[in-house]
Amino acid sequence: MTQNDTRPRTDAPSRLHPLDNPARSSLTGPHAHFAESRGRVLRYPVDVTPWIALPEAPDAQDWADLAALAGPGGSVALAALQAPPPRDWEIVFRGGGVQLVDASVDATPDPQAVRLGPRDVPEMLDLVARTRPGPFLPRTVELGTYLGIRRGGVLVAMAGERLHPPGWTEISGVCTDESVRGQGLASRLVLAVAHGIRERGETPFLHASASNTGAIRLYESLGFRLRRRTEFISALVPAVFPSAHGT
Repeated sequence: MTQNDTRPRTDAPSRLHPLDNPARSSLTGPHAHFAESRGRVLRYPVDVTPWIALPEAPDAQDWADLAALAGPGGSVALAALQAPPPRDWEIVFRGGGVQLVDASVDATPDPQAVRLGPRDVPEMLDLVARTRPGPFLPRTVELGTYLGIRRGGVLVAMAGERLHPPGWTEISGVCTDESVRGQGLASRLVLAVAHGIRERGETPFLHASASNTGAIRLYESLGFRLRRRTEFISALVPAVFPSAHGT
């Protein structure tokens, strides 16, 4: 479903690399069928993933359009911002992050990994609730391939695909139940997901919290390298937000 206002507003040609604003690159590229829009602002459906895609240099009208999309008091997840939100937007979370790209990943399939789909979502949500790898919602599984490993019929580890800029695919949702940690399941699944991405002729990348040094060391040991540092922000739309064009 796409929400559009009546004003034709288009971006100037971007000078950014697709990974500099990966949510926008995804929603204007391979994930365009997910895009909900108002003016130049794009977002995924709220039950897919929370990321908002602002243009390279958002202006007052862009922030007004985002407010209209999210609604008064609504929460928005922002990344790759070139400038902070307006002062009347309350920032409820701010955290440093890193973006890592495939440099020498030994991508390989895993014989124990199984493809996960909509029927597995309750199990996936339960695993996410226990391990807290980051945003994973009821329809996140639709963004790409998700693989899991079961023990005794129980899902104990998973990893999959999220953002999809042209030529690139993000590995996300990497998590392992506490009962099986230290067995290398996360590494195996990351390599298996990377293998599927490589088979399509694309390059894997991923994000991690800058404070999660253990995960970063793991990904670097698998052959990922740091590309850039970024910042993740969650902000609340002001309760009263007048439209920039007065409607």
